[in-house]
Parts: sequence; C-alpha cells; structure tokens
Amino acid sequence: MKTYQTDVEAVDALHLSYQRIREEISQVIIGQDDVVKSVLISIFSNGHCLLVGVPGLAKTLLVQTVAQVLDLSYNRIQFTPDLMPSDIIGSEILGEDRTFKFIRGPIFSNIILADEINRTPPKTQAALLEAMQEKVVTVGGQTHRLPQPFFVLATQNPIEQEGTYPLPEAQLDRFMFNVFLTYPSFEEELQVVRNTTANRNVELKKILNAQEISYFQQLVRNIPITDNVLEYAVSLAARTRPGTASATDDVNKFLSWGAGPRASQFLVLGAKCHAAISGKYSPDKEDVMAVAEPILRHRIVKNYKAEAEGISTEMIISKLL
Repeated sequence: MKTYQTDVEAVDALHLSYQRIREEISQVIIGQDDVVKSVLISIFSNGHCLLVGVPGLAKTLLVQTVAQVLDLSYNRIQFTPDLMPSDIIGSEILGEDRTFKFIRGPIFSNIILADEINRTPPKTQAALLEAMQEKVVTVGGQTHRLPQPFFVLATQNPIEQEGTYPLPEAQLDRFMFNVFLTYPSFEEELQVVRNTTANRNVELKKILNAQEISYFQQLVRNIPITDNVLEYAVSLAARTRPGTASATDDVNKFLSWGAGPRASQFLVLGAKCHAAISGKYSPDKEDVMAVAEPILRHRIVKNYKAEAEGISTEMIISKLL
C-alpha cells in the first residue's frame, strides 16, 4: 500500500480514487449517480446503507460492481420468511472427533448484500443487525471477528407490498443512509437496454483493496471540522425532535419523534467524507446539507396529521435545511 507524507496528500488520493471508482462503475451502472455516491460515502465512512426501491433497478448489480472495483469479498443473502439466524452467521456442528466446530455463514465477507431484508422475521433481522453494530458474531459462547472492512448494503421493497416485516426504528437507525431508487430516465433506460441485450463484456479494473479502504476510513475520521459546522450538524438533528426547545413549528405539528444522536454522528462523518471526495480538506455547511436527507429520512417518524395532510418526510427535512 502506498504511504502518504501528509493528510492533505492522502485526501487528494481519496478524491482521485473516488473519481476513478465512479468511472469504472459507470461502465456497468448507467445513471443512479446519487445512489452510487451515497454507497461509496457510506463505505468510506464505515457505515451501512439501505436501498429502497421496486425490483429491477440494478441494486444487486450495483453491489457486485462495487465489490469488484474495490477488490473485496462479497456475499449475497436472499432474505425469505423461513431464513434462520444460523443461515446468516453460521452454526456449530459436531465433528468426527466429537468436538464442536464452527462453520462460518455468509456474513463472513467484506460486503454483504442483504437482499429484501424486510421479507424475513425480526429474529433473523436482529442477527444481521447485531453483526453490523459490533462487527463480531457470538456462537456457542465464542466470539468471531468479521473481516474488515465490513459493509452491509440492504435492499428493501416498498413497505406496502405483500409479505413484508417492516424494520423497527431502532434497527433502521443502524443504517447510515436510507437511499430511494427511482426509475431511470428514458435516455438512461435506452442505454441500459442497449448494453444488456448485446454481447458486451466489461472488464472492470480494481481501484482499491481492503487495506487501502481501511486506511481511508481512518483518514475520513481525521479530517478537521470547524466548530460552527459541527454545531450546525448537531442542531439540525436536534431540530427534528418534537417537544424540545430546538423543535420548529412544523416538527411539533407533524412528527411523533425525531432523530437520535447517531444522526448527528453520521451527519458529521458524512459531511467529512463528502468534502474529501469533492476535493476539499474540511467540510462546510453545504456538505452537511448534501448528506442530510438520506441520513435523516429513516430516523424521523411522522404522525397521523402529516399523513392526513400529505406531508412527506422529505418536505419536512427540506424546510429544516
């Protein structure tokens, strides 16, 4: 791995690496620029990402492509109503020598695609979310460390669909970003169909490896932030909490409860990473604003009044900004 003389040089290298990663990914993923950006920011911030969208929007392909370009090990877990926790983390079996051996589950990988996470019951969801938070799994009293870096990208169908178990708010809070996928534009869809219906093979270059990603994750934390930007990020999260001194009239009127301290932490980390990939050495308020919507969207809960008046979470966030 290349060593850098100063943090400034390292931030420049992260900015350059990000651009090269985007170029490689764009050979396979057409459009979805904001989604790709959010996924990469959450990887470099050592967070996890939840993608919400209807089937067929290349969510799985995006994760496979990111794993390839970053030279990371990758596993896909298809969540179904009968999936058990042991199907994710592994289980102990009795060997021929009459001792128990731990057989590792698919969670032991750098990038996990938790496909349709809301199709499985809460008990199984919880097994994954413990691993996300602690970066370890415990089986039979033994603790097993997960490979680093470790990143979960979960996909979720819109909740209205049949046979889903909505993720509880406390579990949603583990995800740094909640990203909504939209349909491609006509031109983008034309390009997608042209590429996928011809005999076209793309050879992707490996831009970074696990060691370099871990280094850049530490670098993002070391990026300095001024007090006024830090206070702006914390006050933004605080203003989403109804019944508190900071809450706005809209928040008191339309929200049941607001974002916790984890939102403030992710706003600061996300702003630092957004600044670095944009070629800046310290974040400003614009960087906080750039990451605010996908960070706050799943952490604030609307009340019946907001539902009745057709007020969306995004409308409340944009007013706060």
